[in-house]
Amino acid sequence: MPSLRSLVATHHRVLLIDSSSTCIQVGLWQLDRATIWNTSEQEAGIAIFAGVAALLAQAGIGVADLGGLVFCEGPGSILGIRTAAMALRVWSAAGGRTLPVFAYRSLELVAHDLRRRSIPAPFAVLADARRDSWHWVAAPPEGAIGPLQRIPTATAVAFSGRRFTPAGFRAWSSLPGEVSTVPYALPDLWQHQGEADLLRAAPQPDAFLHEAATYVAWNPQIHRTGASPSRTRTDS
Repeated sequence: MPSLRSLVATHHRVLLIDSSSTCIQVGLWQLDRATIWNTSEQEAGIAIFAGVAALLAQAGIGVADLGGLVFCEGPGSILGIRTAAMALRVWSAAGGRTLPVFAYRSLELVAHDLRRRSIPAPFAVLADARRDSWHWVAAPPEGAIGPLQRIPTATAVAFSGRRFTPAGFRAWSSLPGEVSTVPYALPDLWQHQGEADLLRAAPQPDAFLHEAATYVAWNPQIHRTGASPSRTRTDS
């Protein structure tokens, strides 16, 4: 998996969109230039496009001048993430050429930064997955940070280490025990995690799912005209 800095070194201009939280964050990297950011508390359908337009105007470039695209595939706001993914699919094909798209995961980014800050392990970073379950990334006392999982509330409550959740991530259930909120500020996170191998190729951008969606076939019943059901009338 590549790092963000290696991606910029290869593709020169890289646009990043993170719409996983209530704060939409858009960044633009240009080789040998300072990174610029735009953040907004507006809803994703407005903030994503307004933020990208503002950054491109500030840099004096267009979508066709970009060399690569990066986005947060989750966990987080499904609507926000899918809005970003739809935009990236369109921009990826702008100008008749396909731009490379890469994805990262919000909780993994936070977990790596907590380890950089020497937070004692074990610890875990979590976000609400609904249905009495939690998105979960755990850092053991030794060894690599674990993969993104979905665990039941009982398992999260029984965890012996500290629990953290990123700011701006909505929760519909009561938090599983004592949970500390940490900032989800991408300018700071990516400044320190630019060398981390957190990106994965995402040629078909979409929101992260723990398992593929399943569908059940529906067989409609043909309505046939028949005798009306009998009715009993009672006169008072």
